[in-house]
Amino acid sequence: MTDLTGKVAMITGASRGIGAAAAHVFAEAGAKVVLLARNGEAIAELAGEIGENAVAVPCDISRYWEVQAAVNAALEAFGQLDILIGNAGILQPITHLVDADPDEWGQVIDVNIKGVFNGFRAAMPVMMAGGGGTIITVSSGAAHSPLEGWSAYCTSKAGAAMLTRAAHLEAADKGMRIMGLSPGTVATQMQRDIKASGVNPVSELNWEDHIPPEWPARALLWMCGPEADGHLGEEISLRDEGVRRRIGVIK
Repeated sequence: MTDLTGKVAMITGASRGIGAAAAHVFAEAGAKVVLLARNGEAIAELAGEIGENAVAVPCDISRYWEVQAAVNAALEAFGQLDILIGNAGILQPITHLVDADPDEWGQVIDVNIKGVFNGFRAAMPVMMAGGGGTIITVSSGAAHSPLEGWSAYCTSKAGAAMLTRAAHLEAADKGMRIMGLSPGTVATQMQRDIKASGVNPVSELNWEDHIPPEWPARALLWMCGPEADGHLGEEISLRDEGVRRRIGVIK
């Protein structure tokens, strides 16, 4: 397992699902973790479970000043910032374009694209001043293929994927390790919402078709180590059995 002793990792969308699983996995690997989410109670409880090496920072990542304040809180608590996991994202509204509420559609862009930008913008100067760091964006197959009813989500994930590539292009020579992870379908609340919608083939999947959130959490940990250096600037797919074997979730 990748050793993160002495590292500080900030995780967005840490209140549940992949983010919460990553918080536990990173803490077990020795990292100090800074947990961001809008649900302050949930991340406070999670930080309490992890202990003194975790702090909870309520944050709406669509607002730059809140993300900047969260980075400042990480520096105040632990003195450095080495890793940012851009996991937070929203799916709703699931609707056809002609029926979409413009404000709800725009909120997906604010969270899923602007939120990723805000993380890069707030964290990268700190990391580069400290000699470098790792930023991983949690992507989706939806970034590359349109799906009925998911115009906002697909568009936002495509934008976040391009933003991640742009960040790599601009900062790889400044000590930054930047890449994306496409986890596939994961057994989280988002899949329950998709199932309930009854729209597009993803809603027809059964619960047992989805991987547990611990798998992408372990992939994210592996990506923070030197074994993943050959994938910098790329998007790794957890659907790839070779990747699953390398991170140890299958034999």
